[in-house]
Amino acid sequence: MNITVLTLFPGIFRGYLESSILARAIGRGLVTVNAVDIRGYATDRHRVCDDAAYGGGPGMVMKPEPIAAALEATTAAGARVIYLTPSGRRFTQAAAEELAAGSGFTLLCGRYEGIDQRVIDAFVTDELSIGDYVLSGGEVGAMAVVDAVVRLVPGVITGESLEEESFSGGLLEYPHYTRPEEFRGMRVPEVLLSGHHEKIRQWRLLRSVEKTLKYRPDLLESDRLPREVRDLAGQLRREGDSHGRDEGA
Repeated sequence: MNITVLTLFPGIFRGYLESSILARAIGRGLVTVNAVDIRGYATDRHRVCDDAAYGGGPGMVMKPEPIAAALEATTAAGARVIYLTPSGRRFTQAAAEELAAGSGFTLLCGRYEGIDQRVIDAFVTDELSIGDYVLSGGEVGAMAVVDAVVRLVPGVITGESLEEESFSGGLLEYPHYTRPEEFRGMRVPEVLLSGHHEKIRQWRLLRSVEKTLKYRPDLLESDRLPREVRDLAGQLRREGDSHGRDEGA
């Protein structure tokens, strides 16, 4: 997989690309990530890439010429070009899986008040947001997208690990424990020490449903969830309602 990141600050990616899982994936030739400096495609002496907005208002807007030149030099015709912006569609695990199924894409990082709309109209195929908040630029969002996608590329992480991660089955992941068995008076749940695989599976599923119900109940509204999950969620909701009535009585 080939990923290109267009940015005014390619140095931000240096340590990131040289660390952990991503570095190993690059070293094994499973993926390439190229951080391209948009300033290198500005034609004036000072490499200016921003200007005041037409119509007035605060802040600056990234100019179209350097971005267009960078895109044309680094991205094949018809390739996927993704602009990181708070106004884009929410980036999800499903979106990561969709991107991982392809051969690559280009990420465009905005700065200041954003980029000239004509670049979006002419080049961008998709706009993505990593959350409902505003960052100084698209670089952090680009890192999040790259990380989420690369780990799904075959061979980067074992399939077994991916299957049990949060969101992979529509739920948040269950709690994890390791040695020692007791830490500051808190013990590892006995079921995890039992060696009984089915009981462990049931415990983990229950904890996943509990956690999802507490932090992301919207995920439990999907009709794609297995019957076992829907039944557990319904049981936990009923128990919660019952406890609430008992406490209020």
